[in-house]
Amino acid sequence: MVVHIGGLVAVVCFYILILMVGIWAGRKQKSSEKSPDTEEIMLAGRNIGLLVGIFTMTATWVGGAYINGTAEQVFSTGLVACQAPLGYAISLVVGGLLFARPMRNAGYVTMLDPFQRKYGQRMGGLLFIPALLGEVFWSAAILSALGATISVIFTDVSMTASIIISAAVVIVYTLFGGLYSVAYTDVVQLGFIFIGLWIAVPFAIRHEGVGNIISTWPEWRGHMDKSQIVEWMDSMLLLIFGGIPWQVYFQRVLSAKSAKKAMYLSFCAAVGCILLAMPPVLIGAIAKSTNWSMTDYDIKKDITSPEATKLILPLVLLHLCPKFIAFMGLGAVSAAVMSSADSSVLSASSMFARNVWKLVFRNQASEREVLLVMRLGIFLVGACAAGIGILVSSIYVLWYLCSDLVYVILFPQLLCVVYVPHTNTYGSLSAYIIGFVFRILIGEPSLSIPTLIHFGPYVPAKTLCMLISLTTTLIVSLITKILFENRIISPQLDILHCLVNIPNEILPLKESTTIDELQQPYRITKPTSTTIGQQYLSEPIMMINSSYSQSQDTLNTYTNS
Repeated sequence: MVVHIGGLVAVVCFYILILMVGIWAGRKQKSSEKSPDTEEIMLAGRNIGLLVGIFTMTATWVGGAYINGTAEQVFSTGLVACQAPLGYAISLVVGGLLFARPMRNAGYVTMLDPFQRKYGQRMGGLLFIPALLGEVFWSAAILSALGATISVIFTDVSMTASIIISAAVVIVYTLFGGLYSVAYTDVVQLGFIFIGLWIAVPFAIRHEGVGNIISTWPEWRGHMDKSQIVEWMDSMLLLIFGGIPWQVYFQRVLSAKSAKKAMYLSFCAAVGCILLAMPPVLIGAIAKSTNWSMTDYDIKKDITSPEATKLILPLVLLHLCPKFIAFMGLGAVSAAVMSSADSSVLSASSMFARNVWKLVFRNQASEREVLLVMRLGIFLVGACAAGIGILVSSIYVLWYLCSDLVYVILFPQLLCVVYVPHTNTYGSLSAYIIGFVFRILIGEPSLSIPTLIHFGPYVPAKTLCMLISLTTTLIVSLITKILFENRIISPQLDILHCLVNIPNEILPLKESTTIDELQQPYRITKPTSTTIGQQYLSEPIMMINSSYSQSQDTLNTYTNS
């Protein structure tokens, strides 16, 4: 019990340290205006440097599920089946090449801004649904993983208590400082992950019950049957392209000081993901090479059971390492969980406050009101994630399905909104519906959703659904564009007002150029023939109460005088 008390004190000190760093970082906000600035909270004033940006981008992906899941996959099915490190690393490279520069140059605040600019505010709000569900279920999954990990090492601490305490710490410092707090705590947390896991590896590998991991390479390498190749490719493509359209990623991209730095931090974070996957890979290999009867593990409990396999990393820390090393490793797991949970909580609340509350329901909402809604959203998203983590047993399955929807629905829409000029709201809405329907029709056994459509054993089903969604966007957009612009269909039938009856909309995008421009709103007309890469922002205009004719008369009088 004395050791457990010492471990609890160490974990409490770690939480206090993270909380203090978060509060300190929150004081770095440098808004010169008396009124609060949502961009300062959401994007740290676009002032995140390259080094801190690399750390926070890497820490966002290297979460509790990342390190626990990597060790679990290597132990249970082998290194070949461990796709997340490679998939997410490639995803960061692809995101940096294709999307970082145009999105950062456009001066957007959230990932949904280009959708609302091109497809309308309500369509952007609709696309918020899969993005929100993915963030909430992801946060719940990693908080649940932390609770299970702590309950393994500290048997006298309940899983519920550990989830509530972790969520509370995350909510407090995210409320206080926004992205500044999240970014700087990520630096500390990433250091804990790297040091804690690398210190644990040599202690674990020297345990008398552990065999030579080189001689046991065939056991933890894994193998793949020919029948599994298509499914493996489908899952890898989902990780690569489905890992891009997440607000947690674009929040880092948009917070960079420049588009070039946004690209570089994506590339460097990809390297960081690979490096930080090495300790959990080794821990999984060590677990596979261990004769567990030579440890103090209860051999009556099958180590290969699903319940034990998903906790193999904390079990290695507990039974193969000295207790003080196990507590350091637990600090690494806690850091990994918090580094991902805070990012998801901030991302979901930022999208809701800006893209739903302000641009859909309350167009005239002030900066202070949006900031208040965002902070309320941080609390609600964090509380919901903690509640789901406590009450729901199949969180990973729910998050897995949401990830599929992000891949099938959001990725093709993001690709079109950035690179395809002629797409419109009709194509976007059609693809949203058809992509969702096809994903449900191919089934999900883990959620007892029956399979109603079979594409065959040699077709990657999820990727095909994504391609169907992409094709739907292109074809429906092209057809509606031809029909309306050639007056084959009456303009009055353009009920979505995106082709011939195009209203002007106010979308407050901010480009980090001059102070004068930052203080001016932007009048955005939905573009129909330009891509984001070609036309980032419309010219800023001053909002005045007098009519255009009165302004022109005044200008003429001034000129004549």
